[in-house]
Formats: sequence, structure tokens, C-alpha cells
Amino acid sequence: MIHIVDYGIGNLGAVANMYRRLGIEATIAQTPQALEAATRIILPGVGAFDTAMRAIESRGFRAVLDEKALRERVPVLGICLGMQLLTRGSEEGSCAGLGWIAGRTTSLAAMPRSGEAPRLPHIGWNFVELRTGHPLARSLAEEPRFYFVHSYSVSCERAEDVVGVCRYGGIEFCAVCAHGNVAGAQFHPEKSHRFGMQLLRNFAEWQPLAEAVS
Repeated sequence: MIHIVDYGIGNLGAVANMYRRLGIEATIAQTPQALEAATRIILPGVGAFDTAMRAIESRGFRAVLDEKALRERVPVLGICLGMQLLTRGSEEGSCAGLGWIAGRTTSLAAMPRSGEAPRLPHIGWNFVELRTGHPLARSLAEEPRFYFVHSYSVSCERAEDVVGVCRYGGIEFCAVCAHGNVAGAQFHPEKSHRFGMQLLRNFAEWQPLAEAVS
């Protein structure tokens, strides 16, 4: 069953409702013990990087998340800030991240760009170019649109971990990443109507390759 991690930060109900509409069983895990039964995990998140990591630690989720992701190799999807938490750390704070994706979270304002700096935070709908053939991109349109709210993005150390990119102003950033059994989406699929619904369906059906996470 899909378990959505409730560590006090994130739009949990909207994700659960989207799966309810899909007819796919999903539940909200409010304790580390509840997460032990998970066969797939969604890690949502909004707000600040350090606040989220401290909440994961203080509520006792870190150990079971590592067990599920690293040893049991349960598929994991991080959403928005949840994607950023998958990295080794963020320019936004000083806490170490989960470290499952080789890379760091960087400010959009500091990224290379062409032309004038775009307005931040990046809020609203935007197109995402997905890697053809990746299971998370299955049955999505050639130019699917998703809803974003963020000022930071994941910079992957391995180019092959970038599954989708988005262009905002003169900036190109990673919108979807995946390595082994761990994936992340910088946008909010639960707010992205039929495109987000299809991505969540794809995650529910994703069978990752036996590739070690970071």
C-alpha cells in the first residue's frame, strides 16, 4: 500500500484524495510504526528545508525511512520540498538531507540564466520536458503542464538522474529526478489535474530497476 508520510508538513489530504479518485489504496502514516507496512512511500513537503528535516528527525521517521528506502528498496516519491529533502543538503539551511539522491538543493536565483532574472518564487503552471521512455513519464502528453511553488531546485550530480526539466524565464532546472527506487517531483502533482493524476498513477505502478541509491 502507498503510505503518505505525515511529519507535520505537506498537503497530505490532496495527495490521498487524488489516489482515491484513481481507485488506488493510499493511507496517511502519522507514526513511524504505521510506515513499517508501506510498500510505496510518498514524502510531501512545503516550507523550509531545515524545518522539515528536523520534523522528520524529531518525530522518529528517519530510521524507518532509511530502512524502507535503502534496505527494503521500497519505491519513494518526494514532492516539492520532499524532493529537495532527498538530496545531501540545501543552500536554504544547514541540516543534512536524506542523501538518497546524489546532489544538493540550490537557489533558483543563483542558477545560470539567459536574460533577466525571473520573478521568485516560481508560482504557477509550467511545461515539463520528460525523458522519453521513463516509467514515470508513461502516458503523459508530449508537453505536460504541472503546478509549481518553489524558490529552490535539485541539482543532480548525475545527468542520468534527471528525468524531467522545466524552463522558467532564462533558467532550466530539474523538475523530476529518479535514481534506483527513489524519485522526486519539484511540482505538486496533487494540484496538477490530469497530468498530476497520471504521474501519481505511474508512481503507483513503477517497478524500479535494482540500482543502488546514493
